[in-house]
Amino acid sequence: MKLYYAPGACSVGIHVLLEEIGKPYEAEAVNLRDGAQFKPEFTSINPKSKVPTLVKDDGAVITEFPAIATWLAASFPEAKLLPQGADKLAKALEYVDYAVATLHMQGFSRIFRPANYAPTESDHEAVKAKGEEIFSKGLTVFDKALEGKEYLLGEFSFADSALFYVSFWWKGRLGKELPPNVAAHYQRMLARPAVQRTLKAEGLA
Repeated sequence: MKLYYAPGACSVGIHVLLEEIGKPYEAEAVNLRDGAQFKPEFTSINPKSKVPTLVKDDGAVITEFPAIATWLAASFPEAKLLPQGADKLAKALEYVDYAVATLHMQGFSRIFRPANYAPTESDHEAVKAKGEEIFSKGLTVFDKALEGKEYLLGEFSFADSALFYVSFWWKGRLGKELPPNVAAHYQRMLARPAVQRTLKAEGLA
């Protein structure tokens, strides 16, 4: 397997899952700031110009965080990343989708790319504020989901990697406080050896 990632991007969550699995893989950084994601070397692999991108051992390519995370969890059952039963699997997918589609794409993208939502610079602060509002509300939802639990489904699953990366952005990149249950989850994640190895490999430790 080969993971294309950008240090500290949402791909960090997939990087964590690969470390949790413990099977051999390659990891290649894509320099988003230099526009490497738009160059033929990368678009020939993923024309969406996005990370994470996973190339399987048979050469097939999987894109999009939820798809990659689910495939990894299902393909390596010995890592115990896949919740057992339809109800728990649906809940895991619900959490991943909410983290990616709402906190990330609706919240964080407004904070870091306000020009995509308002071409007039005078409106950018309002766009950022709306992004923080969306993100903060999402963290509150996750905080309630974690009540009385160490991980989102009780036991660690692939869903926790999605919450980890948005928590990392909120706390590690923006320097903002996480709600108590999410903060405890974040510290729990930071203590996992797979997370520590990932952060070191991406130069984020």
